[in-house]
Amino acid sequence: MEKEIKGASASPKGVGATTDLPHDRITIQRFREAFPRARWSESRNAWFVPGRTAERRISHWLAEMEAEAATFADEKGRDAFAFDPIESHYLEARPANFQIRTPYSRSVINEIREIPHARWDGDRRLWTVPYRSFDELRRRWPAIQLAAERNEPEARRVRREAIKGTDEERASKARTRERRRKRYPVPADDGPPFERAIGTHVGVVFFIGTDGEVADPATIGAFYFPAADGEEYLWASWRSGSLEELVTTWPSQARPAQHEVDRGWWTPSLAELRIARRAARSGRRAREGKGKDSSFGGRPADGT
Repeated sequence: MEKEIKGASASPKGVGATTDLPHDRITIQRFREAFPRARWSESRNAWFVPGRTAERRISHWLAEMEAEAATFADEKGRDAFAFDPIESHYLEARPANFQIRTPYSRSVINEIREIPHARWDGDRRLWTVPYRSFDELRRRWPAIQLAAERNEPEARRVRREAIKGTDEERASKARTRERRRKRYPVPADDGPPFERAIGTHVGVVFFIGTDGEVADPATIGAFYFPAADGEEYLWASWRSGSLEELVTTWPSQARPAQHEVDRGWWTPSLAELRIARRAARSGRRAREGKGKDSSFGGRPADGT
């Protein structure tokens, strides 16, 4: 009987496979040249290729077409970059792709994640972007450049010096102390489920429980979110999720409703889970690195 393939569907008659194609003359012409026995099926509104190996042959042809299109798009992006390059020491144009290496910045990460086909190379600690994504890279580069410069060690040191002894520094330290307590305000009559990934104003967390301590509205407003008038909140303890827990969490398909944002917790989106997964992955690598160092008596492996 006929088989289905990705990008193709089974035909009710004969042995073979069917596939949908873009409605452009050149693609159809090339398809007919590659499959001279192919015929149009009115009942399926698709092209039918007879033969027991049709599934494999169509899959191979589609893969070749996709690779050819990607190659063409890369060449187009490479030409655009050569005509009007991005000049930055954070960006290196290699033969195969762009390589981006910047100081750590959440803003940089958020921008690069929006670029199609961008990939994080954990071994080399850099991002790669194919030339086919050059237009989007150029559009987002000013924000990437600015965020990278702001997170250079010297720039961060200057900002710390500038706020030393000010209310801003005291507020920053207070936020850090509060975050280390790993507590979060939840409505007394509408608390989140425990031991499940939950989206909050401090990121994706797993709530552990609560001892019933009432949360102060002033503290809630200063460090978390505006407390609703007349609402009683309790402090709930939380922990970060493991990579395995976060990877297996099913994301919400919609943005949180306003009432969920107002109460302080919701089912996390895929974008939120990706950020949490990256943090969990980085934490795992850091722990593994410490484990390797300990095997050398706590010193680097080269003995220096």
